[in-house]
Amino acid sequence: MIALVDYGLGNIHAFMNIYRSLNIPAVVADSAEKLESADHLILPGVGAFDWAMAKLNSSGMRSLLDEMVLVRKVPILGVCVGMQMMAQRSDEGVMPGLGWIKGEVKRFDEASFTQQTHLPHMGWNNVNPQRTGGLFADMLSSPMFYFLHSYYFSPADPAESLALTDYNGMFSSAVASGNVFGMQFHPEKSHRAGTQLLKNFAAL
Repeated sequence: MIALVDYGLGNIHAFMNIYRSLNIPAVVADSAEKLESADHLILPGVGAFDWAMAKLNSSGMRSLLDEMVLVRKVPILGVCVGMQMMAQRSDEGVMPGLGWIKGEVKRFDEASFTQQTHLPHMGWNNVNPQRTGGLFADMLSSPMFYFLHSYYFSPADPAESLALTDYNGMFSSAVASGNVFGMQFHPEKSHRAGTQLLKNFAAL
């Protein structure tokens, strides 16, 4: 059973609609009791880093999530701000992150942009997987996904960068460490490639 962590932020219903179309069992979890039996977790997120961390910390699910991810090693997929929360800190705020993957969230340096681009990074862009199979199995070698962000996850260990995307230079658009996965893009808004990725995650 996949549990979609509902702490008040994120496009929960879009994920649910995809999993219903795939006939994959999923539940919206807004309490620790509903999380307990999950064998996969999805942590969505939108908005500012500190606001998202405060909402999760006050949800009553934070301690159980830490146990499930760090002790039980339940696979978890963080999406957008949900991915950024997995870092140790963010340029966007002052609160500590979850620290599930060593690294920090940085703001794009717009002053260094040499092309006619601006923030936020919004729209479709190529994602270049650094490993074969797994979350990117059964899709094009450089699939297109939908982005909307001004900050990106910079992992401390470059080997934990699962995919790269070019936006005035390469950045980590996906990260992975053991059972912890993060996507800066929105698979729930990315049509066929996004549906395939969510299907692949359920099969991990």
